[in-house]
Amino acid sequence: MINLKSLLHLQNNQNSSPVEKKYCLPFYLLTLSLILLPWIAQLGGTGWLRILNLSLLYIMLSLGLNIIVGFAGLLDLGYIAFYAIGAYCYGLLASPHLIENFPALANLFPNGLQANIIWVIPLAAILAGVFGTLLGAPTLKLRGDYLAIVTLGFGEIIRIFMNNLNAPFNITNGPQGINMIEPIKLGTINFSKTTEAVGFKIPSLILYYYFFLAIVCLIVIVSLRLQNSRLGRAWQAIAEDETAAKAMGINTRNVKLAAFALAASFGGIAGTLFAASQGFISPESFGLMESLVILSMIVLGGLGSITGVIVGSVLLSIFPEILRVSAIPLQESLFGHVVLDAEIIRSLLLGLAMILIMRYRPHGIWSKK
Repeated sequence: MINLKSLLHLQNNQNSSPVEKKYCLPFYLLTLSLILLPWIAQLGGTGWLRILNLSLLYIMLSLGLNIIVGFAGLLDLGYIAFYAIGAYCYGLLASPHLIENFPALANLFPNGLQANIIWVIPLAAILAGVFGTLLGAPTLKLRGDYLAIVTLGFGEIIRIFMNNLNAPFNITNGPQGINMIEPIKLGTINFSKTTEAVGFKIPSLILYYYFFLAIVCLIVIVSLRLQNSRLGRAWQAIAEDETAAKAMGINTRNVKLAAFALAASFGGIAGTLFAASQGFISPESFGLMESLVILSMIVLGGLGSITGVIVGSVLLSIFPEILRVSAIPLQESLFGHVVLDAEIIRSLLLGLAMILIMRYRPHGIWSKK
């Protein structure tokens, strides 16, 4: 007599085997590569580890901006403001700045604020999401160039606000920035020091890399769920034709606000991690050029494509550093002297890459179309 349970088990194995062969092996190889990558990069010096960590921060920012620009089809040139909000949220709560400038807080917290990254991350995400909603609410009827100008102005207002909020009450310390920011601490693990685990000594920068990588994986999962959700389909409908979407019964007002709020939350999380890893923040780190770089990443990789956004972020964060190291020695070996500065070459190649992409791959390197 045939065992029904064994038959079903055999059938499930037969049905799932091709899928496992197709997806499981690449997944395992990718996981192994990401685990070993910082140890390989460390062979070239700590500078490459910092570049890896920075690229992970850019991936978080690009995935957030991709919600607004890629999913919902709204142009945002002030996205870096939410990055600044998250960074200053952690910087103020995890440094002695507020205690030193406000005696009332010093009396309430004699041992300092002692902010923990575990509860500051959701706090910064919520705070950035609130500001994202405040930005989205008055811009609901704007499109195209008008929306871009308004968001650009919002980003510059936040930067100027942080730059000047040192009088009459010194909250942000103005252009001098905030220093002595506490590193990430998880239990007994201090990310600013080398930690020993399972007989291995893990340097500080590699600890940050693994923590950033975990946050990136979480954001990627959330982005995938959003893309395939009812809300994601509503964003796609608005991007294709907002008038038709409204006629089909989609509440475009709430859907747009959700896009601004969720995207801003991702920026706030990235800003928190940036402040914790650098130990210092200032308004100079949150200028317009940073917003344009992030926008270039998602355009280069592919609007609306999560994989493409990751590819574009990695390319535009790592390739310029390769040029910075190799451009001058290469020119000296070829011409005997430096013809163009590395920064100029980087800008020229970035512009050329964007022109070629728009000409031959208008939807990006890894587009979903």
